[in-house]
Amino acid sequence: MMDVFARELAWARLHMPLTRAGGEALPDLKGIRLACSMHLDLKMIPAVEALLDKGAAVFLTTCNPTTVRDEVVAWLRARGAEAHAWKDMSPEALAEGTARALAWGPTHLCEMGADLSGALHAREGGPAVRGSLEATGSGIARLRALSPRYPVFNWDDLPIKEGLHNRWLVGLTTWLAFCERTHLSLHGKRVLVVGHGLVGQGVADVARAFGATVEVAERDAARLLEARYAGWDAGPLTPERLARAEVLVTATGAARVIGAPELAHLRAGCFLLNVGHVADELDVAALGPRRELLPHVEEVSPRGRPLYLFAGGSMANLTAGWGDSLNAFDVTLATLLAGLGFLFTEGERQAPGLHPLPRAVWAPVAVAAAAR
Repeated sequence: MMDVFARELAWARLHMPLTRAGGEALPDLKGIRLACSMHLDLKMIPAVEALLDKGAAVFLTTCNPTTVRDEVVAWLRARGAEAHAWKDMSPEALAEGTARALAWGPTHLCEMGADLSGALHAREGGPAVRGSLEATGSGIARLRALSPRYPVFNWDDLPIKEGLHNRWLVGLTTWLAFCERTHLSLHGKRVLVVGHGLVGQGVADVARAFGATVEVAERDAARLLEARYAGWDAGPLTPERLARAEVLVTATGAARVIGAPELAHLRAGCFLLNVGHVADELDVAALGPRRELLPHVEEVSPRGRPLYLFAGGSMANLTAGWGDSLNAFDVTLATLLAGLGFLFTEGERQAPGLHPLPRAVWAPVAVAAAAR
């Protein structure tokens, strides 16, 4: 099994040259203690290895237990990282991982969802964190309510992050995972995409390209107008839209968008997917008991009608699939490493609060990616 994993890792490294170059460009990191709360899948290894090779101490926990690969954690531990993460760890174990990461005494944070920052700001004292990076829209929203005590750099709202990963890759890899796991295509199916942000736009576009008839539900007037200008059958999340859906996808970043009132209108056999970062856009508790039919496909029967829950309601593309392609995520990871290099030097000297990652930091990654 490890031989297969080693070959998979070698293949990933081969197709991530920008990440390799970004790691080589990092300064000496001796004295840096970086606590990371992030997805721990195969593609993260080259970035974490680069940090370790430059002398940083690294503590790993996860932002989503369903996306952890245990062999990745084992590999990085063997390389010298400390970790408290495993696949499908309980909420209590996840909270313990956050506590351990902060007790470890980090100088800097690298987050996807702001769990570490949220826990740190919920109590007095704690480690003297000098700065942080945040990679998700949900984390940025959380940080805006915190008044961070250190500089935090937003690298989600970048053209080479949201304009590539959010807009294109989440949609593509979600439907690839769905088709592979269910043994079904989208031909002839009516898909309802709830949310028309960048992620929802990509989900809708790829669903149509894969043969679906697509509707969009959006409550924000500006996004609803944009969806209609894009040619979608778009409107509020009404009982009529819910009743027509054969596949329903949440892409909002908001909690419990689909709960008991919405479930009451769904037809028998409807699939439920979530592509948001946090696994609470679908109110899974309202679905009742779950019975596994296939890996990542469970039958639930609220109100006595069978529905099919995909990936447990967690992030569909990375829980049931492989997430972003290697070549696309190479751009993302190279941006992450450039952001960390900035954070460890100039960034940590900025004023406390939330800041955009400067263009001068990430633009060279765009130039190198465009030149490939």
